[in-house]
Amino acid sequence: MTLIKEPNLLLIPGPTPVPECIMKIINSQPMAHRSVEFSQILTETTKDLQWLGSTSNDAFILTGSGTSAMEASIVNFINPHDKVICLVMGVFGERLAQIAQAIASNITIIKSEPGCGIEASELESVLKQDLNYKAVLITHNETSTGVTLKLKEIAAICQKYNVLTIVDAITSFAAIDIPIDEWGLDVVITGSQKALMLPPGLAMIFVSAKAWTAYDLNQNAKFYLDLNKYRKSMANNTTPFTPNVNLIAGLNESLKIIKRTGKEAVFNRHKVLKTLVRKFAQKFNFDLLVTDESFASNSVTSFKAPKQLSVNELRASLKEQYKILIADGQNELKGKIFRVGHMGYIFERDILMLENALVNIMGINPHK
Repeated sequence: MTLIKEPNLLLIPGPTPVPECIMKIINSQPMAHRSVEFSQILTETTKDLQWLGSTSNDAFILTGSGTSAMEASIVNFINPHDKVICLVMGVFGERLAQIAQAIASNITIIKSEPGCGIEASELESVLKQDLNYKAVLITHNETSTGVTLKLKEIAAICQKYNVLTIVDAITSFAAIDIPIDEWGLDVVITGSQKALMLPPGLAMIFVSAKAWTAYDLNQNAKFYLDLNKYRKSMANNTTPFTPNVNLIAGLNESLKIIKRTGKEAVFNRHKVLKTLVRKFAQKFNFDLLVTDESFASNSVTSFKAPKQLSVNELRASLKEQYKILIADGQNELKGKIFRVGHMGYIFERDILMLENALVNIMGINPHK
């Protein structure tokens, strides 16, 4: 006997909910990846990515997770023993550093305390002491803590010292305005399962002319992640390897939805959701992990464990009673914080559902 079951509401930092119209496309029969029809979709999708990122830089779509784009962003532009700086505010900044260390780069790490950001002045104090740095690796939005860096200010410092800006925007692209050309960003990566409203499986990367100059001097062995292969293939409106055609067709539809909505409206919705979620701190007497509003993320908010019950108990109650999923902390923050994702196909009604569930679980009077 088949039972009708309500779906889980994903309020986690990813994967995020997917619109039904996109699911229908993804679940359709695949088209030939060397067909004229797919080439048209690929070309249109690439142009729409450039529109969303406000850039004329090259844009490529890789079949792989966001981590594949992380590796591509380093292996194509950073040589062994190049001096690089990595800004680390949590788990994913550490991952960027680990990838750079895997190719034996000479890395300086600037690390913040959990829930704290890194100011542009901190970066400049390191850069001005040594003019031989090649690049700065930047996690724009750190979902393990809910911190967003002031990327415009960071990028300005990178330009001042003529270093490459390599930006992990996996959880900020499409949630926060990132004008790539205006800010002079050289390499920007993102992924499908966050604010772009798709399942996992695609990674996107933008590459500037300055970054291509660095590529020409690159000595690393590479094959699947060799971005020059993608550049040559895109000249013929195709890909060097078999792509996930269904996900790319879904991305095409996602970008159309964003275009119809207007990207400014999409960015603003994420700001509104951040404000709504952060109001939980006052209503439920939660302590925010990120207390400095200037570093608060538009896509994920972290709260310290409530006094009344553990993070595991809170998460279990939300899942079992209301089919709402929120995230635990990671690594040293596991069990100490819980994280609420509010990016992509999430709306005010979803946050109000979470609020109502929390009212019941926490046993508070909402009218007080």
